Amino acid sequence: MSEDNMSNISCCASCGIAEVDDVKLKECATCDLVRYCSDACLKEHKSQHKEDCKKRVAELHDEILFKQPESTNRGILDPKQSTIKQCCSKVICNGCYCANKIREVEASLKSSCPFCRRAIPETDEGFGNQRMNRVEANDPVALRREGVLQYHKGDYQSAFEYFTKAAELGNVDAHYQLAVMYDDGHGVEKDKGKEIYHLEEAAIGGHHDARFNLGWEEGNNDNFERAVKHWIISANLGDDGSINILMEKFKEGFVSKDDLAAALRAHQAAVDATKSPHREEAEEYYRIEDNSNTEDC
Repeated sequence: MSEDNMSNISCCASCGIAEVDDVKLKECATCDLVRYCSDACLKEHKSQHKEDCKKRVAELHDEILFKQPESTNRGILDPKQSTIKQCCSKVICNGCYCANKIREVEASLKSSCPFCRRAIPETDEGFGNQRMNRVEANDPVALRREGVLQYHKGDYQSAFEYFTKAAELGNVDAHYQLAVMYDDGHGVEKDKGKEIYHLEEAAIGGHHDARFNLGWEEGNNDNFERAVKHWIISANLGDDGSINILMEKFKEGFVSKDDLAAALRAHQAAVDATKSPHREEAEEYYRIEDNSNTEDC
C-alpha cells in the first residue's frame, strides 16, 4: 500500500481528523483504501471516493480470483479414477478401492465402506436409503449429487434447489453446476452475470473446468491476458484442455515461451501427483476386466 493510502487510513478521508483515543475510524465497507470518523463524513465523501472504491474492489477480487489454488477441489485425486461413497460422501481412488476389495476377499470379510465401515447395500433400495440419509443430513456432497440426479431426470427445479443449498454450504462442484444451469437456461432464466459469479466461485475453489471456461469467456471478449492467466492456473492443476490451448495461444503470440514452459512443468507435476503403484494396478485391472467383458459379448 502506498504512503498516500497509509495516510488515508490513519485519518478520516473526509474531514482529515486523525485517529486518537476518543476518535475511532471505521473502514469503507467495500474497500481498504479509506476510513471515516462518522457516517456523516462517509456520506459526504462518498461521491469523491466512488471511482477509487470501485477500482480497488475489482483489484481485491482479482487478487482472490487469480491466486493459484494448492490443488483441485478434489485434491490430488483424478475424478476419472476415483469415486464418492454414498454412505459417507468420502472420495476413494480406484487404487485404494481395489486394494480394499482384495483385502476383503483374502480375509473373507463382508464388503463394507473403508471409511465409515457401513456394510455395502445389496439392493438399489439400500443404496437409495444411504443416499437420502446423507441428503437429509445436509451433507453438501450428497446434496450436489442429488442435484445431478434430478437434473438428469429433467427435474430442473429440484436440481437447482439442491445445487443452491450445496453451494451455500461451500460445495465447489455445486457452484459449477449452477453456472451450467444459468448458461443453458434449464430451470432458470439464462443469466450471464450469475453464470460468471458461480464459475468464479468454483474456480477459486480449485475447479479446473470452471477455470477453463472463465478463460474462454475472457478470450471471447478479447481479454487474452486474463484468459491466459486462467488457463495457466488450470494447467498448473493438471487440466489437459488448458495446457493444449496454451500451446495454441503460444503459436498465436499470446503466451510467452517462459510461461508455457513453466505451465508444462507444473502440469506434468500435477498429473504425476495423481499416480501411484496401487492406482496403476487398478487401471490395469479395469482394463483387463473391460477386455474380458468385450470378449464375452
